[in-house]
Amino acid sequence: MMRARWFVALALGLWLAALGRDRFDDWIDATVLPPLAVEMSIEVLDRDGDLLRAYTVADGRWRLALPPDKVDPLYLQMLMAYEDKRFREHAGVDPRSMTRAVLQAVWNGRVVSGGSTLTMQVARLLEEGTTGEVAGKLRQMRVALALERRLSKDQILQLYLHLAPFGGNLEGVRAASISYFGKEPSRLTPAEAALLVAIPQSPENRRPDRAADKAEAARNRVLARAVGEGVIDAEEAEAALREEVPGIRKPFPALAPHLADRARDEEPQLLTHVLTLDVELQRKLETLAAEAVEGRGEELQVAILVADHASGEILASVGSAGYQADLRQGFVDMTQALRSPGSTLKPLVYALAFDEGLGHPETMIEDKPMTFGTYAPQNFDRLYRGTIRLREALQLSLNIPVVQLTEALGPAKLISAMEKAGMKPVFPGDQPGLAIALGGVGVTLSDMVQLYAALARGGVVRPLTYRMEGEAAEGQRLVSEVAAWQVGDILAGLAPPPGAPSNRLAYKTGTSYGHRDAWAIGFDGTHVIGVWMGRADGTPVPGAFGADVAAPVLFQAFNRLKGKLDPQPAAPASTLLVSNAELPQPLQRFRSRSAAFEMEADAPAVAFPPDGAEVELLAAGLKVKVNGGTAPFTWLADGVPIVVASDEREAMLAMPGAGFVTLSVIDAEGRSDRVQVELR
Repeated sequence: MMRARWFVALALGLWLAALGRDRFDDWIDATVLPPLAVEMSIEVLDRDGDLLRAYTVADGRWRLALPPDKVDPLYLQMLMAYEDKRFREHAGVDPRSMTRAVLQAVWNGRVVSGGSTLTMQVARLLEEGTTGEVAGKLRQMRVALALERRLSKDQILQLYLHLAPFGGNLEGVRAASISYFGKEPSRLTPAEAALLVAIPQSPENRRPDRAADKAEAARNRVLARAVGEGVIDAEEAEAALREEVPGIRKPFPALAPHLADRARDEEPQLLTHVLTLDVELQRKLETLAAEAVEGRGEELQVAILVADHASGEILASVGSAGYQADLRQGFVDMTQALRSPGSTLKPLVYALAFDEGLGHPETMIEDKPMTFGTYAPQNFDRLYRGTIRLREALQLSLNIPVVQLTEALGPAKLISAMEKAGMKPVFPGDQPGLAIALGGVGVTLSDMVQLYAALARGGVVRPLTYRMEGEAAEGQRLVSEVAAWQVGDILAGLAPPPGAPSNRLAYKTGTSYGHRDAWAIGFDGTHVIGVWMGRADGTPVPGAFGADVAAPVLFQAFNRLKGKLDPQPAAPASTLLVSNAELPQPLQRFRSRSAAFEMEADAPAVAFPPDGAEVELLAAGLKVKVNGGTAPFTWLADGVPIVVASDEREAMLAMPGAGFVTLSVIDAEGRSDRVQVELR
């Protein structure tokens, strides 16, 4: 009874104060408002705006942004019907509701309804104030009146949508909808909308995960009021009453956790990070990653990276099989870890060799025991095939042929190409040698996917990106379009793993020394995918081969893409599609640089244009000249024969246009020289 009298006195006092309009206005205008900027959870969204991951605010609460136009209108209708029917009309305090509350309190001898408006509730939530104390209620009224003068109705409503308590560390309608229903609040059933209206009145007592019976009873009262106010009809309410109240909280989305962490740490000032990822593909590949290591011990780890090679946009990034502190070291992002690439660098060596005029897919090369100074590499299986085509040497991933090509190119050429591809190779002892071609270098899965994306893109490098930031600039050329296509065509001829569909996927596997890393990287006409498997601490995984372990995961990853594989592009018009016998004589058989110099010191040399020069392109083409060597001569531009078997030391080369080009000349003995020039 005493409490009701205080409530009557409070209301009368407020009305009497209104008589002095000016003084009342001054009193409201002088109100010191609490901070209106509410700390919100950082969100990481996919390319279509779907939630990948969210982070709690500083005090551990979930509080996700939700504008009023992003919540189901049914919820807003039920909320106002139950809590504040005249929300759009009053100035913060509703005299009619207040009068009703006072009369009910006098009649019943206790507070039956508080008469609080949504604005008053926002005032209480902003100040984390009490609900029943007279002083607290007076303060809520004053703050509510001041809020109405400084904010729009939608701004006040948005504060409620952000701050309404839903039990535990859940604040705001969106956090509650995701946690209790596992979905955004943009589309709610009547039962779900009613439950979200009911819980904030007594959030801890009505938590569905702890007091489902009380939550259900409160929800049903909201449904009854909704019927009475004409928000829903009796039939809809009857169906809603049969809907079960969720008995557990669902986990918040935590997809792409490693990449989400990186995005947040790189730009911590942003509340919303929009990434290039596809949420459904990311979810599928995280499931695939978990399946890939299941039953293979407690330490085997996997990482998967998917990109659209035309744009460079990363579509899925799986840094580990599980984001947790376990024996797999799941918190480590293995897409960024330095590992040995094994044989997966070999396609780059072959592409460079094709460009330099050292060979063609049909060129014959010797696969036999060889020494290169003090370096004596062996094939992985310790077997040798004798004379073999370069095409077969790459498909069989033979070591001796690729070391020969690397020696002819020079390790510096390979290193330069890796850096040009945007990779950041790390060399043991900073002394790179021929072993680079066999994996003697530290790279990341991200590096390797970017390299293969350049090959898939026709030899043009474009950095991988994971933020939706508009059109990326065109990249620089790494190898010629012909060389890139030739390598892709060779890799597409590899047999798929047992049980995988035969789909002409261009792919390469690799296994590092000591079975520490198993790789499989491949591309079709649109996508490039890289798979790494091993142990995060770098210890060996006995018996783990890229072809046996990683390749099946690669093919399964492609199967999870939408639609069928896109076919590889057709061969560029300048591609030389002939058999070995039809090749120019110098390209029929590979001859190492050392062998050429042992035969004769008078090797051919490009006399014009000089290496590194800028040369004007004439209408008739580019004039070239060779000194030394033995005729006839073959001239190549970016690995494509332009003039074949010419007895003349000068020639005019028909060129497609301006830009950088590598010119090579090969004499009758197979000796060669090359220069790089810029045509203008």
